[in-house]
Amino acid sequence: MNRRSTPEADAQRAIVSALRIALPRDAIVHHCANEVTDAGPHGAKRQSILVGMGVHAGFADLIVISGGRVLFLEVKSETGRLRKSQEVFRDTVCAQEFGWALVRSVDDALGALADNGFTSRVRPARKVAP
Repeated sequence: MNRRSTPEADAQRAIVSALRIALPRDAIVHHCANEVTDAGPHGAKRQSILVGMGVHAGFADLIVISGGRVLFLEVKSETGRLRKSQEVFRDTVCAQEFGWALVRSVDDALGALADNGFTSRVRPARKVAP
């Protein structure tokens, strides 16, 4: 079986693995399956059902809850761009003073933890801005 290249999914799996190591054991790292990728009427019907159940357009790929803090992580490939609904989601959660970060790698995700005051057992390789 040939596996299609999925840079965002590959990055997200690596990020989740790293966060589970870096964060305290009681931390929650959660992915909300926010869209159906099936084409055609079956996919449209399933997406409609999910919207009725509370799926929110533009919701971040990952939510991290630890130590009384909440951080939303949007995972993109090196060339990936935010959709308009993702920009609106980012602006909405940031206006409510929650953390949000666009991450493209494990180092980006670890840096986002540090930038948002999360306790971590691992330090990012990149230098965190003051």
